[in-house]
Amino acid sequence: MEKEIYKIVITGGPCAGKSTALARIEEEMSKLGYKVIYVNEVATELILNGLNYASVGSGYDFQINILKMQMLKENYYEEACKRLNYNKILLIHDRGFADSKAFVTEDEFNKILKQLKLDFITERDKYDAVFHLVTAAKGAEEFYSLESNVARSETKEQAIMQDTKLISCWTGHPHFRVIDNSTDFETKINRLIVEIKTFLGEPIPYETERKFLIKMPDLSKLKQMPNSSEVNIIQTYLESDNPNEEVRVRQRGKDGSFIYTLTKKIKVTDVKRIETEKRITEKEYVNYLTLANTKLKQVKKTRYCVLSNNIYYEIDVYPTSKQNAICEIELSDENQKISFPDFISVIREVTNEPQFKNSSIAKKTPKELMK
Repeated sequence: MEKEIYKIVITGGPCAGKSTALARIEEEMSKLGYKVIYVNEVATELILNGLNYASVGSGYDFQINILKMQMLKENYYEEACKRLNYNKILLIHDRGFADSKAFVTEDEFNKILKQLKLDFITERDKYDAVFHLVTAAKGAEEFYSLESNVARSETKEQAIMQDTKLISCWTGHPHFRVIDNSTDFETKINRLIVEIKTFLGEPIPYETERKFLIKMPDLSKLKQMPNSSEVNIIQTYLESDNPNEEVRVRQRGKDGSFIYTLTKKIKVTDVKRIETEKRITEKEYVNYLTLANTKLKQVKKTRYCVLSNNIYYEIDVYPTSKQNAICEIELSDENQKISFPDFISVIREVTNEPQFKNSSIAKKTPKELMK
């Protein structure tokens, strides 16, 4: 069996339940045969050892030191995991690269990227999945406390602001989920575990997705929203010997910075499919392109990832369609209720309409489909 190492981030606002969640993740995932390894939060480690904003000079200096140390730790842990005698390894990061963006100004963060010669999208999307736990100060105010972490000093108002910034920093990641306080705490943690299991495909890697034809949103407003991120996607379908299997490679990114994935899907129901996906290198991606299904065109689109009401909406805009777009929502439960924010005007659900599948769009132009 090929060794599988999954890198996921557990992030969130102050007093969100991260410590409890990390313990539960190890307990639950060990039962499924995973070796769980943790990369501890760098900022808390430094603060508890006597280093903080004031002692190192400024917030900017503190964050650049955090990122340097974090990248060293992450690289070491990943290399060490490759040598472990386990086939399924879950590498849990207590906060990740993009968290640092929430603690400095936009100009300061861009300066840090330039100084460290880093690309934001590449670093943000190097993790396989990101799960954000919402601060108790937002929806569970009576349980907000500073006692569980001596490195924490935020008021409720500051906690809410920090939580909002953190969500904004991660919006745009290919697999980003927000776990809010709409349930009691125990259920909140259980929802997180379900989301992680769903992502990992335990026991079966199902993808549950619903798709809607929508009127073209105001793209200028979308770009200005704090919880919105724009990426460009090129999707190429490959030849497959199995008529029930869909195989594709995808280039995803912006401004010359891309990640590449290989995806295989088998239909189970109209809204549920067995899906396996793995990250590949640019060289592997180029090699896979030689196996392209020449009967299908490449699908090119701009995707706007928008988080609203703790639902992750992916709005796909095609270059030849001016009036309409497609909105996709990935669910952990096919019976989950869906609502739409004001900036999304739904024409109809098209989940069960074959012509709106990307593989069908590859056969003709989106303009023909959306009339």
